[in-house]
Amino acid sequence: MRVKRVRIGIKSFEEVLEGVKETMKKIERGEKVKERRGYYFENLEAFRRALTKKRLEMLHVIKKERPSSVYELAKILNRDAKNVTQDLEYLKDIGLVEIKRTREKKVRTIPRVDYDRIDLQIAV
Repeated sequence: MRVKRVRIGIKSFEEVLEGVKETMKKIERGEKVKERRGYYFENLEAFRRALTKKRLEMLHVIKKERPSSVYELAKILNRDAKNVTQDLEYLKDIGLVEIKRTREKKVRTIPRVDYDRIDLQIAV
């Protein structure tokens, strides 16, 4: 089984702009640009606010238990469904959770995590 990874890093706003600038120059020259997928935070504090202990636990539970709904996830985590929904929306917004909505007997929101590891990169 191939291990899927999500890359998370710490980059200043200036570093992000510099990367965009370099990419635009390559496009202008007609060069191929490799797609680099990752999620970056401006500093370590922003990273810590985003990936709290509860959110990391949620990612682990989604990956291992594969809950069939937000309600089931909240039950497993022993947390309020409203708070779980808010955390899921945030994790979806930053690209760490996929959410599928089904309409079987009733509308269900099914969270999915399709990677096995998060790699944190910090430039020194």
